[in-house]
Amino acid sequence: MVSIHLRAETKKNEQRAALTPQYAKVLIDNGFDVSIERSEASIFDDSEYEKVGCKMVPAGSWRTAPKDTYIIGLKELPENDNSPLVHQHIMFAHCFKEQAGWRDVLGRFKRGNGTLLDLEFLKDKNGRRVAAFGYYAGFAGCAVGALTWSLQQMSDKPYYPRINPYPNQEALIKDIKAKLDVAIKKAGRIPKVMVMGALGRCGTGACDMAKLLGIPESNILKWDRNETARGGPFKEILDVDIFVNCIYLSKPIPPFINKKMLDGERNLSVIVDVSCDATNPHNPIPVYNYCTTFDDPCIVLKTQNSRPCDIVSIDHLPTLLPREASEQFVHDLLPSLLQLKSREEARVWTDAEKLYIHKVYSMGNASKL
Repeated sequence: MVSIHLRAETKKNEQRAALTPQYAKVLIDNGFDVSIERSEASIFDDSEYEKVGCKMVPAGSWRTAPKDTYIIGLKELPENDNSPLVHQHIMFAHCFKEQAGWRDVLGRFKRGNGTLLDLEFLKDKNGRRVAAFGYYAGFAGCAVGALTWSLQQMSDKPYYPRINPYPNQEALIKDIKAKLDVAIKKAGRIPKVMVMGALGRCGTGACDMAKLLGIPESNILKWDRNETARGGPFKEILDVDIFVNCIYLSKPIPPFINKKMLDGERNLSVIVDVSCDATNPHNPIPVYNYCTTFDDPCIVLKTQNSRPCDIVSIDHLPTLLPREASEQFVHDLLPSLLQLKSREEARVWTDAEKLYIHKVYSMGNASKL
């Protein structure tokens, strides 16, 4: 029997789950043994899992689970723990693109003879990701961008309060649209939005949110590969009010914008970097170098221009709508999870393991795992 253990998320403000009650039941019905760590932070109450027959276990108990158990989660493991990892972890580790601390993360797996099956790199036979939070990342990112622009219009020195997750999509749209309508009335104009990577899942979400907020199509500039083929920087970004970056960075590219451009004439006052490649050495928006949080959502960038330029770089934006984002993600991931029963025959998992091995060797240690 295949055992799956859902660990409680420890990242502050994270309310999503890598396995929802609805799809945990599907796994149980297909012969999986499913353990769920109790969590006060999750949008899904413990009772929702209990009702479908899940085994409830204490938070943090994944550490002592049998070694053949798959430990599934979303965000990073606790940063204050550097112990070896002995299990097979299914998660977003944010280390395969050599982000800050990537050697430390992979080193824990290597020392414990564990395996990292990174959710970001699970792909089907056509090379397309089997599951992603992209749509709701773009959706939420555009909403936070509109909120930030609205606050800028209401004060010369805007205060950016903590952002709290919403119970559902309707509540999010209603709240942001009300604030945006007030700001538009005061500014006397509707903001212009540029979505970079507009044809992808993330970009589609951003464009959909802009339209739901009442921003007309004529004010939404949609850019994708054709528009960026010539290589940046792109002065067109300076002409919009809100720039939402939704690209998936897979290789080094010229920057989209730089500090010198922001010092000059511009309308741009809000940058939402949904992609959040802040610590990536090839960050296409190299005017900041750290991620923001729901508690402190904006970087107030200092420029030689009197117009503000605030950057939103929250790396778990979909948790703004934790229930809907989780349900969509796990729905897409489910077919791959079911294939864990015959993992050695499932390309999505064998490729993931090969990638992990390659990344471990890339650290410069060619010893046999």
